[in-house]
This record gives sequence, structure tokens and C-alpha cells, in this order.
Amino acid sequence: MAKTVTLQGEGFENVELPVLSGTLGQDVIDIRALSKGTGMFTFDPGFVSTASCESKITFIDGEKGLLYYRGYPIEQLAEHSDYLEVCYLLIYGELPTAEQKAEFTKIVVEHTILHEQITSFFKGFRRDAHPMAMMVGVVGALSAFYQDSLDISQPRHREIAIFRLLSKVPTIAAMCYRYEKGLPFNYPRNDLSYTANFMHMMFSVPSENYEPNPVLVRALDRIFMLHADHEQNASTSTVRLAGSSGANPFACIAAGIATLWGPLHGGANEAVLKMLDEIGDVSKVPEFMEGVKAKKYRLMGFGHRVYKNMDPRAKIMKQTCDEVLRELGLENDPKFKLAMELEKIALNDPYFIEKKLYPNVDFYSGIVLSALGIPVSMFTVIFALARTVGWISHWNEGASDASAKIGRPRQLYTGESRRDFVPVEKR
Repeated sequence: MAKTVTLQGEGFENVELPVLSGTLGQDVIDIRALSKGTGMFTFDPGFVSTASCESKITFIDGEKGLLYYRGYPIEQLAEHSDYLEVCYLLIYGELPTAEQKAEFTKIVVEHTILHEQITSFFKGFRRDAHPMAMMVGVVGALSAFYQDSLDISQPRHREIAIFRLLSKVPTIAAMCYRYEKGLPFNYPRNDLSYTANFMHMMFSVPSENYEPNPVLVRALDRIFMLHADHEQNASTSTVRLAGSSGANPFACIAAGIATLWGPLHGGANEAVLKMLDEIGDVSKVPEFMEGVKAKKYRLMGFGHRVYKNMDPRAKIMKQTCDEVLRELGLENDPKFKLAMELEKIALNDPYFIEKKLYPNVDFYSGIVLSALGIPVSMFTVIFALARTVGWISHWNEGASDASAKIGRPRQLYTGESRRDFVPVEKR
């Protein structure tokens, strides 16, 4: 028998609302008939208690510290898989066969090059433009260059757009870095893996042969995997909302990038490095942590809005962080020693344990990105690169849903009631 809840109130008869159950997670009350039955609708700032869509892509249980991509625990994927295989999983819903993986990888790797006119497009930016400003503009402009795949009602057009975004966003991200630094752009190399090719486009110089370090490539690939999707966060919801209007995928992803740019969303690992710089020296860590307890300072990179337990990605990133620092001989670097002392106190001090202020993925990823030589201004760009597959998977899921409606949130109006216009000479 189907479950329902009954709403009782003054001015309307009892209204029965269906209760829907997903595969995992909490049940939800279907309130689509609420306004018709009661003349009212709900008030939920930030949509924190509202399921805005039905999705089969990612599941999070913040209380238990679970993150599943298409049902697969993130820990298993990070240990056994790679980023492009995770991309295939998020897009198509299943892990690929060896043949499917090879074909998928080949298509993505062979389409990383951009229309040459896009390189001229960069010249319109100031040299000191923030890389995220360039990302928003250039990704949004892709629809002007690739106009043959914009009919989103066609599955094949959607698939072409997916491949183009996966392939070209790393090239654009690397170009943002190179342009800001005044360096010549590097063309992609088809003989390298997805992540190694990105590192080549970022760091190689024309006068030298660049061979990416496999330990560092694996570390960055894990960062990509761990950030590939995270359910209905602000940027993903923005992409889905933009997509509900029928907007082209390049515009939708640009909207996601713009949302991610907000410091409350994509700037957490950047905030970690700024915090380390402000602390300055490992000797000042105890004083800083006491200041955190006294609410004098904010501890960045610890705790999580969604995860009330340990962030499942943090353990993986901690291992990766140790591997990178060891590979680069940075275990005794002053900044990284400072970070490890913060971690040690947070994991052993009863105050932080009681409040569940465990190190999260942003704490470790910020340290890793810094160790890899990636400047703080590029941290959110790396996040956007990794999250592109999640955004485009959600966009595709929404565009494939024949029953989907254009997003139209309601509001609680608290402005002036009706007023009559007064001519200016009588005011």
C-alpha cells in the first residue's frame, strides 16, 4: 500500500500527500498537489529540505559518511579506477568494458584541441584577469564555435556536446593559467593520458621535453575523481535549472562554473592555503587552535556542511597527500609541516572530536595542489575541470526526462502591498 501523509489545517479539508521512496536515503513528501488542495505552498530558503529533482547519478549520506557514484563507493573507485572511467560511469550509468573504455578514452583524448580562433579570444582578457573569469567566458563562448550539436532534443547532439566539454575544458583551464602567467599556450598531446596531458599543457615549456611524474599524475587524477560529482549542490542545481529552460549545454556549464566561483562553494581549498599563510609558522599552531576554540579564528578545511561524520573523500586524499609530499621530498617544508600539525591536533583534541571537525577533502586537496605547483588562483579552476562531468551528467539526465518542467521556484513576498502611482510634482 502506498504511503501518504495527511495535512490538516484551518480553511481546507484534510489533504493527503504521497510519500515517495528512493533506492537509498530519506523518504520525501510529494507536495505537487499542496497548492491546489490548500491554497498554500512551502517556504524553504536554500531548498535544504526540498528534493528538486529525481536522479540516479550520485548518493550522499552525510550522517554515515557515504558517497556513491551510480552505486559504487567512492573509496573503491579511487583505489581501482581512474578519472575517465569514472566519467564514463557517471554519464552512462555503468562501468565500461575494456573495449568501451578504450573507445571512450580515444574519443576524449583526440578532441582536446580547440578551434584556433579561441586562442585569439583570450587576447580580449587583461593579463591579470582571474582564471575563473576567463573560464566562465570561454566555456560559455563554445556554443559560438560548435553550433552543430545544440539541438538538445537529439540524444546524439547531447552526446557530442558531452564529449566536447570533457575534452576541451582541460585545454581551456590550462590556457587560463598560461595566459595569466604570460606563457605560450601548449597544444595537447594525444600520447598522454587525460590527466598527464593536462599537466603537460599546464607546465611544459617549448625548450624542454616534459615527462609527467606518474605519482603526481595519479594524485591529480584522484582529485579529479573525488570532485567529479557531489549530488545537488549549488552549482549542479544551477546547471539543472539552466538546462530546464532548454539552454545549450555550454551555457549551462558556464553557469555552473560561475556558481562554483562563489567563495562559499568552490573556494574552500583556497581558503585552507590562505589560513596556513596567516598562521605563518608551526610554532603558532597551538595558539591558533586555542583561538579556534574561543571562536576567535575560523578553522578552514575541517568539518563539512553535508558530512556530519568523516568526509569519505578525506581519507583517500590524506593518503594521496602523504604520497605526494614524500615523492617531492616536502615532508619538512615549513608550510606542509604546519598543515600536518593542524591535522594532528584536530584528530586528537577532544574539542574537535566532539564537534566532528575532522579534516575534509578540501584540506588535503589544497595541500596537494600547492605541492604540485598549482597556484591558489587556479584551485577553483581545477575543481571546475573535475566537476564538469558531474554537471554534464546531471544536465543530460534532465534533458532526457520527458516529464521535466522548467524550474520556477516560488517566493514569500514581503514587499509593499498595492500602491497607487503619484505624479512627481505631488510627491
